[in-house]
Amino acid sequence: MIITNRLHSKSGLTALFLTLAAATSLADEGMWLFNQPPRALLKEKYNFEPSTAWLDHLQQASVRFNSGGSGSFVSEDGLVMSNHHVGADALQKLGDKDHNYLRDGFFARTLAEEKRCHDLELNVLVSIEDVTDRVNAAVKTDMIPEQAFLARRKVIAEIEKESLDRTGLRSDVVTLYQGGQYHLYRFKRYTDVRLVFAPEQQIAFFGGDPDNFEYPRYDLDICFFRVYENGKPARIPHWLRWSRAGAAENELIFVSGHPGRTARLLTLAEIEYQRDVLFPETLAWLHRREVLLTAYGARSEENARRARDDLLGVQNSRKAREGGLAGLLDPAFIASKQAAERALKNAVAQDPKYANARDAWDRIAAAQRVISENAPMHRLLESGRGFNCELFGIARTLLRAADERPKPDGERLSEFRESGRASLELNLFSTKPIYDDYEQLCLADSLTFLAERLGARHPIVERVLVGKSPRQRAAELVKDTKVKDVAFRRKLYEGGKAAVDAARDPMIELARAVDAEARAVRQIIETQEEIKRQAHAQIAAARFAIQGTSTYPDATFTLRLAFGVVKGYDENGKHVPCQTTFAGLYERSREQGGRPPFDLPERWIKARRRLDLNTPLNFVSTADIIGGNSGSPVVNKNGELVGIIFDGNIQSLVLDFYYTEEQARALAVHSSAITHALRRVYGANRLADELEGRRRR
Repeated sequence: MIITNRLHSKSGLTALFLTLAAATSLADEGMWLFNQPPRALLKEKYNFEPSTAWLDHLQQASVRFNSGGSGSFVSEDGLVMSNHHVGADALQKLGDKDHNYLRDGFFARTLAEEKRCHDLELNVLVSIEDVTDRVNAAVKTDMIPEQAFLARRKVIAEIEKESLDRTGLRSDVVTLYQGGQYHLYRFKRYTDVRLVFAPEQQIAFFGGDPDNFEYPRYDLDICFFRVYENGKPARIPHWLRWSRAGAAENELIFVSGHPGRTARLLTLAEIEYQRDVLFPETLAWLHRREVLLTAYGARSEENARRARDDLLGVQNSRKAREGGLAGLLDPAFIASKQAAERALKNAVAQDPKYANARDAWDRIAAAQRVISENAPMHRLLESGRGFNCELFGIARTLLRAADERPKPDGERLSEFRESGRASLELNLFSTKPIYDDYEQLCLADSLTFLAERLGARHPIVERVLVGKSPRQRAAELVKDTKVKDVAFRRKLYEGGKAAVDAARDPMIELARAVDAEARAVRQIIETQEEIKRQAHAQIAAARFAIQGTSTYPDATFTLRLAFGVVKGYDENGKHVPCQTTFAGLYERSREQGGRPPFDLPERWIKARRRLDLNTPLNFVSTADIIGGNSGSPVVNKNGELVGIIFDGNIQSLVLDFYYTEEQARALAVHSSAITHALRRVYGANRLADELEGRRRR
């Protein structure tokens, strides 16, 4: 993908970037902004040019799960489809010792049976506005980095608050191109979200961890919710019509979703930090968590239920980062990154128009070194690895809210800005269950981790443990804190600093004991990120001037458009077909002797004779996706839903850093499999009819 030729002349350098842009346009690459869609590219390659109306409809039919993931409206009565693993957080919180919805599934046969989720927020992107000039104007050239960060934070808060007050919509200023542009995204929020249907986890995640990020796959990874307004199902103007035929081989498809974070525009210094420090440390942490949660879950069925969603998340993250690290360790990738960076540096050095960007890479590298020095303490204190439990997070929010809310909006920590207050309060006052034994387990392990990293004699460790072992300290903190009580939280939150200080709650006091150091290291990191942001903006300006602005920014968990074709690939000398079928599901289970995680739910064993086993189940495409795209709708040129993204194959795990379509594939559940299973396995004809437009509710 990246041209590695070493060219030296100015005209040659320009030719290099034009060649690079042309090469990229031949691939199905890109997580494109909806306000900057790849119309020319699609016209050139596929003779298809999406209209503004087509894009607007798809944009407003797409849904973001604030808990992480994507979805779409699939009926005019507020029905939302996403993945089972995206809905797992809600399923876990709705369950109890007598109802394991995550494992056993759920189906509401009437509206009255639909279960309201504890704290699920769904967002729909309504509009996008470029506010780059206003943000940049607030940062003066003579400001030191600390001043620049504060000025940028202040103006962003002003923009968001003005938009919220004027429109009533959630308003977020999103940083694009690492600081090259700033766009204001306005979202309609839905917080009355109710569970409609979920299959058993064993069919949604058939093959478990061994088959995760692999292909062929045989998963019915779906989940349905409904959004309500004023106690009634919301009437939705933009929703996706169902394709009964589904996706076909070589068909052009589109994916509309919310990819999390990519690192394709990072400099070599930043990439090397991820390769040498961030990924190895994160993997070590994930391995530790996986062992802890596996052991806890093995003690009882109820323990397994309580830890199941967290364990799956840890296993998924671990495997994803193993694949990402493999990409970072590929010498060919590093060489291509070096060549591309060298070429752009040379172009900048030879043109006086880009004088302010000549040392941008050096400034980023210097800032990255400072970040690397402070990141371990940041991860322990501010990111919370040293205090990893729900109750500590609640306590810290109460402590900091008391300090931050009296400040002017633009001077607060970003999570306490008025533009995000409604979402913060939704989470803070959630009625989700909190289990003392699980909290003690997680807190004791993280306090042990804190002591391991800093040493038992470190002042912070001594202050936190107060002469007790991590297990003893965790047990007393969880036992004595009152922040597990929602009414108590609300009282302290509304009472402000005086109420929080007077409470003398032990978990809040623990948060207070490390707050000064946590804030200090956060400030260091944010200041260095500001230095990097300014340098990246200068690099972006040079890149735009040389390559043009017809490129896409790194992912930011905001709505993006990807495209590709339904297409298999070759691996180890064999062709891997683009589709799997229900027949393959039963055969895969038989080959593995029906042992976990290749066992089938009882109802699927009984339903086999009722199924058309030739029905497509999963399919792959060349669409450019990463984590966060889970649950994204897959649509055809007519805007009809033909599938739903649920994973990528193992070769796709490098897509955080670079795109390749030789073998990397996006995995999706076929639309025909969904309605076929609803009717033949679950007897959910009412839901299938709603999807196919045969009846309302």
